Amino acid sequence: MTLPADIRAQLRLPLVCAPMIGVSGPRLVAAACKAGIMAGLPRHNAASFEQFEQWLCEIRDALARRLDETPDAPVGPLAVNLSTALDAAEMARELDLYRRYGVDIVISARGNPAELARRVHEWGGRIFHDVTSLRFAEKAIEAQVDGITCIASGGGGHSGQISAFALVPRIRAMFAGTILLGGAISTGAGVRAAEMLGADLAYLGTRFIATAEADAPDEYKAMLVAGDAEDVIFSTAINGVGANWLKASLRDIGLDPESLPRSPGRGDYSHLPEGRRPWRDIFSAGQGLAAIAAVESVESLVERLESEYRAACAVPVFPPAG
Repeated sequence: MTLPADIRAQLRLPLVCAPMIGVSGPRLVAAACKAGIMAGLPRHNAASFEQFEQWLCEIRDALARRLDETPDAPVGPLAVNLSTALDAAEMARELDLYRRYGVDIVISARGNPAELARRVHEWGGRIFHDVTSLRFAEKAIEAQVDGITCIASGGGGHSGQISAFALVPRIRAMFAGTILLGGAISTGAGVRAAEMLGADLAYLGTRFIATAEADAPDEYKAMLVAGDAEDVIFSTAINGVGANWLKASLRDIGLDPESLPRSPGRGDYSHLPEGRRPWRDIFSAGQGLAAIAAVESVESLVERLESEYRAACAVPVFPPAG
């Protein structure tokens, strides 16, 4: 695999708690890093630059205390999810903040990551870019990103429609950097399966929404516990971009999942019931919610994922006949 040694040394499992709109805050991210996995903090979840700096300060303090208490325990890397659409001055200000707080991994999604990659590399950082197709992967490689996050079919949020079995091996064949795989992974066996396909890290989002530390409404978490894969619908009708949505949250605001109004375009919500917005009132989830049975702490979840992962690693590939 192609996971840098310094990142590998900080990990208990080859696992990332993905950055999620309205869900990932300092409590979730700090808990995930303390549990020994990588976690992403979305810049756009903070209302201001000053609030985001305070979040980074809180997380760094929590991780420092963890290291003081248990110096031998792995503390996972902290990543920040940042838009590629910032102007030069704003991008420089953001990246300087991350450098000062020891964030050396920037996660980007959508858009051309070339300028962001150049600026991240100027100060020795790394950039992982989300892709949902081979075409987007080729653009990311051209931009010289350090890692590619393959968002395969069945993932939460803005998911792709290509199977992980097709997407990851194809990208691995043309990319020598770090590969992350997201899309319906909710178990330790799924993490191991991602490795077997050629990924270095598994990228889990939906599974971490149903944790005590996630900044998600209780009704959102309850929908994940009660739901199954059939309770998720992939549609461009909500915000103009293909994404997986919870049918129950659509029904709750008066929409019929089987007959959704057509989106006028990205960022235009005039077709939705008045005052309703995706992510805030309409909840996203991946098909991996089928494996969610309860809301639990991040620490408890990671412990179970590790047990499942170790068990999957020990399973013989195929016993010889006789």
